[in-house]
Amino acid sequence: MYIRPFDPWKSKLCTCPFKYTLNIYTGCDHACVYCYITSYIPRAFKVRIKENLLPKLERELRKLDKRFIVSLSYSSDPYPTVEQELGITRKVLQLFKRYDVRCMLLTKSDIFGRDIDILSELKCAIGITVTTVNEGKASLLEPNAPRPSSRIKALKKAKKAGIPVYARIDPIIPFYTWEDFDETLDALSFVQHITVSTLKLRPDSWKRMEAKFPALMKKLSPLYKKGERIGGYYYLPRDFRFEILKKARKKVEDKGITFGSCREDYYSHPTCDGSHLVPL
Repeated sequence: MYIRPFDPWKSKLCTCPFKYTLNIYTGCDHACVYCYITSYIPRAFKVRIKENLLPKLERELRKLDKRFIVSLSYSSDPYPTVEQELGITRKVLQLFKRYDVRCMLLTKSDIFGRDIDILSELKCAIGITVTTVNEGKASLLEPNAPRPSSRIKALKKAKKAGIPVYARIDPIIPFYTWEDFDETLDALSFVQHITVSTLKLRPDSWKRMEAKFPALMKKLSPLYKKGERIGGYYYLPRDFRFEILKKARKKVEDKGITFGSCREDYYSHPTCDGSHLVPL
């Protein structure tokens, strides 16, 4: 099965409404330093095509319960670099249109701007992840992803086409991207919903962060060692991260944007993930 119920980790902190997820590709070439997929996808930063995806997916869509949303994608970005040439995600969207599928699309790319003609005809919402609008920091954290400014420009184009739009400011990294939060939020102030999440580290991503950001990790490592271990992730101490989340919530809601938090055991309204934006 390519379409599966979301939350493969069965996290006790996941508050998403029931939805399905589909990863069109295997692996993601954005190669984000903090990425979690390296813990369960071999050669995670090498993008691979799924054999016979489209015919198999069409068979699944014929039987799919259309009450529920299909989200693209949580393990592999639906718009890796090769999508510009291959157009597989575009073909999937065409299938969604044929079978009247409600969907959410989350990406760190700007390639989705190419597909606004199809997306505007779907029952969908589009979201981008912007860790920081500081492009120097973003290029270090997400070396192969398009620039944050390009993602934001494409999302504005989607909003202009009448598509509900949302964003994730994720992960919030203390002493680094948290310093840019106000500027990042200002750049995203046109969206309807924002989800935030503090940096959660697995042993492999911890090692990559230490290798690339040694000075930063000298500050962060003692905090994480004092924090919680939940579902294989190292969390910041609860009081410390809740203070960040409370400040982020106030800043977001003061702009008239609804707020969600991801796997934090904190507040979200009306949904954590923005799925309330997808038309019925």
